[in-house]
Amino acid sequence: MKICVVGAGHVGLVTAACFSEMGHRVVCMDQDRKKLAGLRKGKVWFYEPGLEDLVVKNLKKKRLFFTDRVAEGVKQSEVIFIAVGTPPLPTGDADLTAVEQVVRQIAQVADGYRLIVEKSTVPVETGRRIKQALEMMHRKKAPIEVASNPEFLREGSGVYDFFHPDRIVFGVESARARDLLEQLYKPFKAPILVTDIASAELIKHASNAYLSMKISFINAVSVICDKVGADVQNVARGIGYDTRIGPSFLRAGIGYGGFCFPKDLEAFIRIAEKLGYDFKLLKAVKQINDDQRRILIEKTTHLLWNLKGKKIGLLGLSFKPDTDDLRFAPSLEIIAALRKGGAQVHAYDPQAMPEAKHLLGSEIHLAKDPYQLARDADCLILVTEWKQFKELDLVRIKKLMRQPVLVDGRNLYDPGKMARLGFRYAAMGRGKEA
Repeated sequence: MKICVVGAGHVGLVTAACFSEMGHRVVCMDQDRKKLAGLRKGKVWFYEPGLEDLVVKNLKKKRLFFTDRVAEGVKQSEVIFIAVGTPPLPTGDADLTAVEQVVRQIAQVADGYRLIVEKSTVPVETGRRIKQALEMMHRKKAPIEVASNPEFLREGSGVYDFFHPDRIVFGVESARARDLLEQLYKPFKAPILVTDIASAELIKHASNAYLSMKISFINAVSVICDKVGADVQNVARGIGYDTRIGPSFLRAGIGYGGFCFPKDLEAFIRIAEKLGYDFKLLKAVKQINDDQRRILIEKTTHLLWNLKGKKIGLLGLSFKPDTDDLRFAPSLEIIAALRKGGAQVHAYDPQAMPEAKHLLGSEIHLAKDPYQLARDADCLILVTEWKQFKELDLVRIKKLMRQPVLVDGRNLYDPGKMARLGFRYAAMGRGKEA
């Protein structure tokens, strides 16, 4: 099948590369010419395990192409996926400017049947708005349909998730659109749910909101655990054995981050407000998430007496392991709070340091490895649970530090072991300080 994917970001590029790996001819369009120049040479501009290999392979097989012209992709393709960014506005609404621009460009050049598929996370009723815009702007009057096919890709495992989906959701208005998408996804052995477009749009927002709620729930429980000396890991394990609940997303820590959960939760709250419903539950989810960063800073301050003049090292910067993404990363809030308290902030991350240098400049000192980070540090804060940090030589780390203080924002380490090694150790909901 001939496919166009508009947008070469974390969703669009994974989608384009994976469809080309399935044997389809894919044109991936983006307006960033510098980004495209790298992609044409097989250089992916962000870190996603396995993605660059797919891009290189399918460029060589001439199944994957990159362009900065929408017309080139639209004229050569029957199915057009819109995977452009929908960043949050100051109001919390999703900014649909890029979606509108793409729809306008498609309307100007489409000269035959086209199926436009929403892949970006968009507010409910966006499909209806796209359809209305096409009716107003499409001059050639060729049949153009709209569908929704929300993505459920996790950064750091996007390629795996594409090929091993939990479910595939289509929101369509015709048998022709349904048949095209079913043909496209036929090789996958996953449940396929066919709905109306509005339901498909809501499934995406509701899914991310529910997962955010689960994270905030266990984080709220972790606060209670700290107060009574219980261990949130044991509590979460006991909850997770209930098949109605399950263990996923019951890991207490410093809260969720990244580009999806924060913006999608805000957008869903705003969608509800516009429809006349006050989604108080999701407002509480956001507040609990914000509180976790404050609690981490309070634990750090307590262990050090104060932050002023202290050298504090952050183990990890990206919002989760296996990505270099710093968008809405908890580390950014933590850095700001530490600096406000007068601390000297240092950091190490296996992948995110180039982006951190670009984003933060002189606000942060970057170390070449965790051991350099630990040298003369008054405290280390575990921010991102990279596998590399689980395997650190903690005896060596302790010897390098000015004060053996470690605040574990992801509950990566065992409190008993940390106590035996001589650390002053605090985690999130693991009971009393070790």
